[in-house]
Amino acid sequence: MKFNTTKDVLLKGIQSVQAAINTKSSLPILSNILIEATDENIILTTTDLDIGITSKIPIKPQVVGAITIPAKKFSDIIKELPDNEPISISVKKNNLVSIECEKSAFKIMGLPKEEFPQLPNLKDKDSVIIEQKKLKKMLRLTGFAISHDESRYVLNGVLFVIKPTHIRLVATDGRRLAMIDEKTQLPKTMERKFIVPTKTVDELDRVLQEDGDVLVSFADTQVFFDVGPTRIVSRLIEGEFPNYEQVIPKEVKDKLLVARDKFLAAVKRVALFTNQDSIAVRIDLSKDKMVISKSAPYLGEARVEVDADYKGKDISVGFNPDYLIDLLKNVDQDKIGFELTDPEKPGAVRIGPEYIYVVLPMQIG
Repeated sequence: MKFNTTKDVLLKGIQSVQAAINTKSSLPILSNILIEATDENIILTTTDLDIGITSKIPIKPQVVGAITIPAKKFSDIIKELPDNEPISISVKKNNLVSIECEKSAFKIMGLPKEEFPQLPNLKDKDSVIIEQKKLKKMLRLTGFAISHDESRYVLNGVLFVIKPTHIRLVATDGRRLAMIDEKTQLPKTMERKFIVPTKTVDELDRVLQEDGDVLVSFADTQVFFDVGPTRIVSRLIEGEFPNYEQVIPKEVKDKLLVARDKFLAAVKRVALFTNQDSIAVRIDLSKDKMVISKSAPYLGEARVEVDADYKGKDISVGFNPDYLIDLLKNVDQDKIGFELTDPEKPGAVRIGPEYIYVVLPMQIG
């Protein structure tokens, strides 16, 4: 194997696959990066056995072949090489990889391709195509509600619900829930549910672009995302996602209408007075007014009044401010309609017919 490239091109490829490198595994091969030189391009691959990532680099090699080398050491070497100087990479006898640039030369011991786990090919499985921009938005508006409690493993990801008329994404940690629908036209037999783990969701958010499509293929235990030059294959979370539809409240007429940016700024200011022992901030609603406040023993208090459009009954309710901030910083609406009916019942934010966010209240003492 032999090819020439430059620092920026190679680093971009390495960075696109580095999330699947496992440096703590008992299998040394999982800390390696697979480099394949085909007739037309260079393909980089990494895997930790739960997620695998491949990235095509538009470099035509002089000699085809394949090798795996320690990913971190390889990346560290490339980072230290001079900019805009040609880099030559070749494989010698006994899996010895040579890296040459200007007056620098390095040799790294590699391992043969045959020892590297082969990623499954799901291209011939059931699949759907969705715009990258739309999927990125859907993940952004649901991913923050994923649970990080490993004891509730079925909540450690985003539920994909694929039906002939729409694709739905749902995430919940048991205290809040985010759900979004995207209309589609798929075959009448196309109905699937699967849970994509957090790590894969994070990687998708990183690689998805504002244009182009993504092909999503799925089997019983794995899912495949083809995003242009980058491809991600991931294990699915096994288990039954809870019945999320039963916790979604009916829409109410007396909504609190408030400017998103002012609401967000007010919550951030008041949240400065929260701590681990006293998390909840207080929201008091009265006619055309919302007051967000927090009183913390031995610390002080904060109070911010926000103009709002509200005609309902007076309500005082407590919320985890992080749960409000996560929503408000990710949506792009100028005004938010917040549905509050009772201090003991969930609050809800609906954006059009396609998105809903439900959050449980907290005691405010």
